[in-house]
Amino acid sequence: MPAPLDIDQLQTFVAIVDTGSFTRAADKVFKTQSAVSMQMRRLEERVGKTLFVRDGRLNRLSEDGERMLGYARRIIRLNNETIAAFDDQQLEGSIRIGTPDDYADRYMPGIIARFAKTNPNVELYIECEPSAELAARLARGELDVALVTHNPRERTSEVVRTEPLYWVTSMNHTVHEDAVVPLAVGRRSCNWRNLACTALDSAGRDYQVLFTSWSATVVASAVLSGLAVSLLPECAVRPGMRILSPADGFPSLQPAQIGLMKRPGAPAALVNAICGHIAASLDNITPVGTDEKPMSAMSGSSSRRELRRPDIDAVPAW
Repeated sequence: MPAPLDIDQLQTFVAIVDTGSFTRAADKVFKTQSAVSMQMRRLEERVGKTLFVRDGRLNRLSEDGERMLGYARRIIRLNNETIAAFDDQQLEGSIRIGTPDDYADRYMPGIIARFAKTNPNVELYIECEPSAELAARLARGELDVALVTHNPRERTSEVVRTEPLYWVTSMNHTVHEDAVVPLAVGRRSCNWRNLACTALDSAGRDYQVLFTSWSATVVASAVLSGLAVSLLPECAVRPGMRILSPADGFPSLQPAQIGLMKRPGAPAALVNAICGHIAASLDNITPVGTDEKPMSAMSGSSSRRELRRPDIDAVPAW
């Protein structure tokens, strides 16, 4: 029977990827850099594959390293869930979580399911509102944790996921070809609404805001009905939507970043536990364009997102 993988080595491997370097990973896992290097050498020997490849002064995850990363995260998560299931000192109490509804629809089912398995005595209160309101409510002490759109100009949050922001229209309609583009967007204070208007102004496209709502469901309904164009993060793209490209007259957009906010003074054990589950869950979401493809009818182009291998700096050569 093959010898099992070493959990400690896998945790160090994940720490290297998450921090971007052996040096920072060593600090995170409380080991010397030479010990971290030795662990990675032993892990490569154990699986018989090269996990890092040299690229100039940097190292990147190899294809086998990318494969290993997914397995490593799942093994570590299952290990932690198993330990928690037999922990007599399980967390108890309640925690209040806020999230926009587009993030809730895509992410919260998996987060809730995993958290409930390991923390059955914790009650979760989940509320859906726009990021700006969530930040205000957290400041008033009405929420403990908020999953928000990262916007450093307006609020401080810890980035836990980055994903593309897309122009979308209906697969079965041509409203995006109208001389005056009809838009379905959030209210005037919505960052993405302002981004959409600025981008179309820069591209010289005429537009008119026809639908305004904080609800991602309402915006998606307007798009799917062929009544408007909108811009949505990857997580909110639905079957029946077509992703528009510069070839369609819609400029490329900067990616969206998703951040976590924590209320100062909130129960540290509960907050750290749920934030850890959220960060791990978002990191393991399969990107649209790999196994889950948004419906796209772009002629001569593809909505598939190119997945780049992470750069790992300061990796010793062995």
